[in-house]
Amino acid sequence: MQVISIINQKGGVGKTTSCANLGAALALQGLRVLLVDLDPQAHLSISFDRMPEPGDPSVYTLLTQGHSFADVTQPTQIDGLSIAPTNLDLTGAESELSSEIGREGILRLALNDLARSKNAPDLVLLDCPPSLGTLSLNALVASDSVIVPLQAEFFALQGMAQLLDVLERVKRRLNPSIELAGILVGLYSKQRNLSREVVQELNDHFGDLVFPTHVNVNVRLAEAPSHGQTIFEYAPDCGAAIQFREIARELSDRLGMLKDEPPACQPQAAKKIVPAEVSARVSEPLLEQEAE
Repeated sequence: MQVISIINQKGGVGKTTSCANLGAALALQGLRVLLVDLDPQAHLSISFDRMPEPGDPSVYTLLTQGHSFADVTQPTQIDGLSIAPTNLDLTGAESELSSEIGREGILRLALNDLARSKNAPDLVLLDCPPSLGTLSLNALVASDSVIVPLQAEFFALQGMAQLLDVLERVKRRLNPSIELAGILVGLYSKQRNLSREVVQELNDHFGDLVFPTHVNVNVRLAEAPSHGQTIFEYAPDCGAAIQFREIARELSDRLGMLKDEPPACQPQAAKKIVPAEVSARVSEPLLEQEAE
């Protein structure tokens, strides 16, 4: 079982979109994939119409009340793809875990138990919050590798330096085996000079770590979560679906998990979801405090 964090401390860069659709593409490839929603905004859970009621088993109760992944995990409409959802209760996890001994390793222990079970998935994708607090630190400590989604914009380059510094400190102090698996460029527009310049800069600095396939700006991709579907159910023939299939193939190849060509996914009748108001919460604990 391999664990990958999809992380960027900057919000609005496509972490949840990448997690949902990359996970779906990998499941369609034949892998058993578990998505874990670690963002208190619960956008990943909402996009699959799987947000638990307050008090029900969720990622929050897994981290704070001793529930296991067997208690929390729910199936999705795609075979081989499941989700460990969360809800707004997770907003309190940062403060509740602040006094716990070994708080940065709670998720790793739960994932270790999952890996030993008969229902262990092939791959776990962690959708991290837009912060570098306790939840993100738990994800990095539990992960074998990291995927960084980026917008093809100037400030994306500025945030990379800080994130790479955090990864290096986590590798040195808490998780020596963690590696950068790739950089995924989203919201790309080949008509914009800035998009091309940002990608060129990334290629110059990171070379093969940048996935050669970029996810273009796509209206269908933005619409799919409001119907509780991935792009493969909502618009399987659109450009974004093709791009996520290709990125999944590239990732599988890098991880040595390449399967047969994924089958086509037939579009389903869209059911509009009107999610409850979700407020963002940016975590405050610093990595230095957690590590020490």
